[in-house]
Amino acid sequence: MAKKPTETAEVTIQPLRRASVKLRIIGVTPLFQNRMANKAKQQLLVGGSKKGKADRVQIKHNPLQEYRDSAEILPSGPTALGLRVTAVKAAMATAALETPGLTKSSAQRLLFMPGDFVPLYGTPQLRMDVVRSADINKTPDVRTRAFLPKWGAEIEVQFITPQLSVSSVVALLCNAGVLIGVGDFRQEKGKGAFGSFRVIGEGEEDAEWDALVTNHGRAVQELALNEPDYADKDTEDLMEFFHSEVKRRAA
Repeated sequence: MAKKPTETAEVTIQPLRRASVKLRIIGVTPLFQNRMANKAKQQLLVGGSKKGKADRVQIKHNPLQEYRDSAEILPSGPTALGLRVTAVKAAMATAALETPGLTKSSAQRLLFMPGDFVPLYGTPQLRMDVVRSADINKTPDVRTRAFLPKWGAEIEVQFITPQLSVSSVVALLCNAGVLIGVGDFRQEKGKGAFGSFRVIGEGEEDAEWDALVTNHGRAVQELALNEPDYADKDTEDLMEFFHSEVKRRAA
């Protein structure tokens, strides 16, 4: 018997397009900045050296230097501090795990954040906390970081249509602000609840955003980096002890 001719179905591929929306995030809980210090990067590059006797008697930490090293510094612009856009994208991708209809891997492919940093408004304070190291014994240590009680930033989110729309991007960013957050000790980690934020649209009137832009820009931030206020009484007490110990050892 003769074979019937094979029918070929035409495949229609819809072209993907990239759209963009500008949004503002405003901190609901304070933010810890957690930039890796230059000294740690240098040791990763060339390897560490064993401490000699003279090194071991030196004071272990330099709180003021560690405070400044923890901040993401921008060389120019309306603020001295910056927020890594990859932190916001990562928060949105992780929030997709709790968002029906979207997977984390899809969010990572469909979302784009141009640039490395965006200006971060807010006045940093010096804060010291007892933390557990990542070694097997979970050794306690004191970590000094830049701490922003109030903060905000404007970000541009680019996304692929028709898979995502403006409303879905806004909803995902809102979920990220509630469930994940940014910075150290953030909501995502479970123990802390820092770095949470709310979302407003570009140009939307908001008194808190206006106050951040007006009162917490570059000049105020540079002053706070050089002469910081202490975030709490524990930090103040530790710094008093540190200064007295520096004088004692110098004598």
